[in-house]
Amino acid sequence: MSRRVYRLHSTLELPLEDVYDHFDDPDLPEDIAAVDITRRNNTLILSAEPATDSISKYTPTAQLKASVTENRVYEEDPDEHPPNRMGGGPQWGALEDEEEEIESELVEYACFKGDRETVLQNSALQFPMFEVLVDIALEAEKGQLTAIIASDGDLQAIRVEDSERKPASISVDEDPPDHDDEDGVNWRNNEFI
Repeated sequence: MSRRVYRLHSTLELPLEDVYDHFDDPDLPEDIAAVDITRRNNTLILSAEPATDSISKYTPTAQLKASVTENRVYEEDPDEHPPNRMGGGPQWGALEDEEEEIESELVEYACFKGDRETVLQNSALQFPMFEVLVDIALEAEKGQLTAIIASDGDLQAIRVEDSERKPASISVDEDPPDHDDEDGVNWRNNEFI
């Protein structure tokens, strides 16, 4: 059974804590025994551990990369509590009119953003690791994952948006016409390079 990822684009964001929780007791593809999670500064790397010894320990297995960012999350919607104003204008110096501070906290987010080479790297166990990414996408409340995969010779389109699978299709477009621009620089035949 031949399965491959041809095209992938991701804009997924989810709390870092949710990523760690997901891998506490994951339902992994049969080719993957475990997923190692490593954090280097603001980069999160999820590496596949093979389930069999058929892959050499020196062969780099597929990994998912995410950037880690901090976002301020408010307990209540700031728009629900407009400032308390008397007479419609600003009341400078009136202590009783101070705006209530809205409770908030800084939350770290894992952002799986980019194309295939940015988000999903290395070819050994690439398709099973893509399946792991789809599971993560189904938990991400924000963002989209689109992909074109081949499974047993058939192309399929995958789309997950805001934690829900959505219908997707593949369309074939003609290549743009090949114009030889007289105004542009031909870098391949440039004698000065």
